[in-house]
Amino acid sequence: MVSHLVFYQLGLIALVWLFLMLYGLWPSEPAAARPRTPKPLLPRGKHSKKPKPFLGLTRQPCCAACAQAIGAPKLQPSPPPPPTIPLTRGRHRRVDTSHHFCPAPNCHYGGWLGLGNITSNGHPSGGPWRQLSCSICRGYFLETYGTPVHGKRVPLDMLVWAVGALAEGLGIRAVARVFEVDPNTVFK
Repeated sequence: MVSHLVFYQLGLIALVWLFLMLYGLWPSEPAAARPRTPKPLLPRGKHSKKPKPFLGLTRQPCCAACAQAIGAPKLQPSPPPPPTIPLTRGRHRRVDTSHHFCPAPNCHYGGWLGLGNITSNGHPSGGPWRQLSCSICRGYFLETYGTPVHGKRVPLDMLVWAVGALAEGLGIRAVARVFEVDPNTVFK
C-alpha cells in the first residue's frame, strides 16, 4: 500500500516543474519596465475657418478647357407653350377640359393645361369616367389618368370609405370584411 505522502510529494514536484517551465518561457524583460522616451508636445496649429472639400467626392478637371466648361453651367430656357387652338367649327364645348393635359410623351401639347387640344369623347362602355382625346396626337385617355382612382372599377364613394378605414388603422382583411369584397381587391 502506498502512503499519501508519496502523492503529495509527486504533486509538489509537478508544481515546481510547472513554475520552472513558466519562468523559462516568460519574457525576460516586461514591457512596463522598459523606459520610454516621452514624445514632445507639439503646439496646436490654428485651423482656418474655410471649409475643405471632401477629397473622395471631388473630381479635378483634366485640362483648362474642362475646368472652364464645368465653371459655366448652361441652362436651357424652357420652350414657350404651343399656341392655343381656337374653336372654329361646330358648337362650343360643354365639358370643361381646361384642367386636363395630354399625357403622351411625344405630343407637343403634352403637359400644358388649357390650350384647347383636349376634347371630351363620352363615357366608354357606360363607365363613370369620361374618355378624353388629344386633337394633336390623336391619343385617348381617361380623365382619371394620373390619379389614384385610375383603372379602379370600384365606385368612388366605396373607394373613399375603404381608404379612410385603412387610414384609421383597420387591416386589409378587416376592410374587406366590412365592405364585403375580396382582400386582394382592397390590397390593389
